[in-house]
Amino acid sequence: MDTIPLDYSTLRLIWWLLLGILLIGFAVMDGFDLGIGTLLPAVARTDAERRLVLNVVGPVWEGNQVWLILGGGAIFAAFPALYAVSFSGFYLAMFLILFALILRPVGFKFRSKVEDKRWRAVWDWSLFVGGFVPALVFGVAMGNVLLGVPFHFDDTLRIHYTGGFFGLLSPFAVLCGLVSVAMLVTHGASMLVIKTDGPVAARARRFGTLSALATAVLFVLAGVWMALGVDGYSLVGAAVTDAASNPLFKQVASARGGWMANYQAMPWTWIFPVVGVAASLAAALLLRGGRGMAAFLASALAIIGIILTEGLAVFPFLLPSSSHPASSLTLWDASSSHLTLFVMLVATCVFLPLVLLYTGWVYRVLRGKVSPESMEQNHNAY
Repeated sequence: MDTIPLDYSTLRLIWWLLLGILLIGFAVMDGFDLGIGTLLPAVARTDAERRLVLNVVGPVWEGNQVWLILGGGAIFAAFPALYAVSFSGFYLAMFLILFALILRPVGFKFRSKVEDKRWRAVWDWSLFVGGFVPALVFGVAMGNVLLGVPFHFDDTLRIHYTGGFFGLLSPFAVLCGLVSVAMLVTHGASMLVIKTDGPVAARARRFGTLSALATAVLFVLAGVWMALGVDGYSLVGAAVTDAASNPLFKQVASARGGWMANYQAMPWTWIFPVVGVAASLAAALLLRGGRGMAAFLASALAIIGIILTEGLAVFPFLLPSSSHPASSLTLWDASSSHLTLFVMLVATCVFLPLVLLYTGWVYRVLRGKVSPESMEQNHNAY
């Protein structure tokens, strides 16, 4: 261990930051795919318009989904206890997300195989489900992180989850799910304004403006509810940041509005919720004016602000336990070993820039609007 240049505490903090970056990358890059899928029945009224929308997403959605794989892999390798608890407690929710995501490639590949209205309508609604359901469930999951999840460890560190699927669908969690849906619909609408013209772009501007306003309103409502009506968690005494991971070696207290403690201790962190609201309102104004690229950047900034608002509120917790607070997982007691975190960091420093460079190259190659003429010229168009 003496040969590792970074101490254990620093590596744990770095991986908490990297996990946040990967989640933001997924929300920004794959988020507009989910948003466009959710918007498909609203912005595209004819078969030609639906094909136009599908060809905005079709060439890039698989690459964008790499961010989900990177995020899941980071949780598995860097915070294995979090991975184990999440897949135990959220098993049905994870299965629902995977089922919805599987509908996307099937819908893209099969929709245009048969020139039948009913056939294509089935796959169009499958693509809607593949966008709406993950966007909602991911938001509900983030709401349950704030509420806490009923699980605990026994003396042998075996996990016991005592909740059920429908217990995850509390009003506050559903509100967080609606924030996620509105946020990603805004992002998807911005991309449609960038990549299309005509009726599709006009409808995208209208629905995107409404969803951006809804994002700001719902986000503020969720923040007020969190501050006044949700129990937050805190460590009792000083955190042990450099010991071997054991989630039972701590004491945790809970109190109404406890998630506001970090904002009270570090007033500068208020910039993130302010950015979440202000960028959402800016996206609404920019969409209304038809400025697609500026609206896309504003909605991406709103996504960053909203995700960082929650991440800073719960720090250093990763997943609180509502039934046994002492079993709550923090970044200080749920991580992999010192050596594992360091080796993973080296690999990330090598491969993450390659992913970013390749992504930038792909979007440069695919720049420009999608039109009926471009689809006719492309024999691989959906």
